[in-house]
Amino acid sequence: MSQKDITCHCRDVGASKHYRGKVSCYECHQANATDKDAFMHYKKRISVIVSPKDCSKCHSREVKEFASSHHVEAGNILGSLDNILAEVVEGNRGFKTEGFPNGNSAAAVSGCWQCHGSEVKVLKNGKLDPATWPNTGIGRINPDGSKGACSACHSRHEFSVAQARQPENCGKCHMGPDHPQLEIYNESKHGIAYQANKHKMKLDNPKWIPGEDYNTGPTCATCHMSATKTMPVTHDVGMRISWNNRPPTSIRPEVSDAKLGLPGANINWKTRRANMKKVCVSCHNNEYVGNFYLQYDALITLYNEKFAKPGIALMKVAKPLISPVKFSNKIDFIWFELWHHEGRRARHGAAMMGPDYTHWHGTYEIAKHFYVKFIPELKHLIEKGLASSNPSKVEAAHALEKKLDEILNHDNHKWFLGKMSNSEKKVRAERKRKFKARKK
Repeated sequence: MSQKDITCHCRDVGASKHYRGKVSCYECHQANATDKDAFMHYKKRISVIVSPKDCSKCHSREVKEFASSHHVEAGNILGSLDNILAEVVEGNRGFKTEGFPNGNSAAAVSGCWQCHGSEVKVLKNGKLDPATWPNTGIGRINPDGSKGACSACHSRHEFSVAQARQPENCGKCHMGPDHPQLEIYNESKHGIAYQANKHKMKLDNPKWIPGEDYNTGPTCATCHMSATKTMPVTHDVGMRISWNNRPPTSIRPEVSDAKLGLPGANINWKTRRANMKKVCVSCHNNEYVGNFYLQYDALITLYNEKFAKPGIALMKVAKPLISPVKFSNKIDFIWFELWHHEGRRARHGAAMMGPDYTHWHGTYEIAKHFYVKFIPELKHLIEKGLASSNPSKVEAAHALEKKLDEILNHDNHKWFLGKMSNSEKKVRAERKRKFKARKK
């Protein structure tokens, strides 16, 4: 690697292991004549994008693990409900480029695609279309057919392991109203311990084992990726996760892996939980870890049974009474935010021991919007349907009324109708008495 290379393009590469291992710019950026994005540069055929396929020449195990993960499939959002919001509801086709003469939504290009990844389009002159590049989305679809972007986590060109291990690295994407992992982590005891002791964390150590090299609190990488006393590093971040909290109802990870055609379909949640427990016991005892998982599972069951499953059932029965155009109905937004925002926050909060996100930003918001927004809107649809001159609308309204009545008369929701049982009233009264007694 010449001094000219570093001066012209990437001064920080001199601090990297690549530089010390005599890996030059060309080893990573070299291209074949058949590569769509190849061009000649100082008599060398190169490409701007260094894809996982390129990285696999030296890092084959890491790329293989990454290719088995949910991260690599993040580009699937390009056809999802979320992208309808960014492309249609929030956006338009005003961002026109050579590769997209009919335009793209700037909200999707600068928002969704920057985390989930774009499908990089190569123009006739070999340049990359500006709607799709620059982009380091984790599920980027590359011109060479590979998926992913190693630089999403390993920022070029220093590729600092210390940077990759810090929670802020994950927080580029894992934050915000629908998946606030970074905010939850910062609130948790883990995050507090990290902030107080990060100068002791030895983040740049080649060997980085909790319980051996540091005892001061984990980062995202510690729990989800890094080596332990008994496990190696993994680049499949789903191999230590026992619930997938992304969908309207939480499901086991092997179920979602099967839907994506990933090899994790053959690895059940119990194995994955055992993997995570091996991380936890680096700092905690088995009883502590076991009790935590009982608390976590109870929250997932509460959310699924009290709100998610009834909500899904009600939306299904309400379907004939609303417009088929997604997000053209008030209830579409109410239900979407119930599971996609509040529901995820509660579940992720419990998973990462963030009590405020579990409760005030989570279950409180779910309950508030379920009872004062979702149910009133369902009642409005019922009233409108019953008043319709269309017999099928009247029939659909009766069906929805019956389903709503059934759900509200379940023990989970009877309180809303003023039908709290006598036994529960006694419990409430005793709790109140004890609270007042403690205040004296």
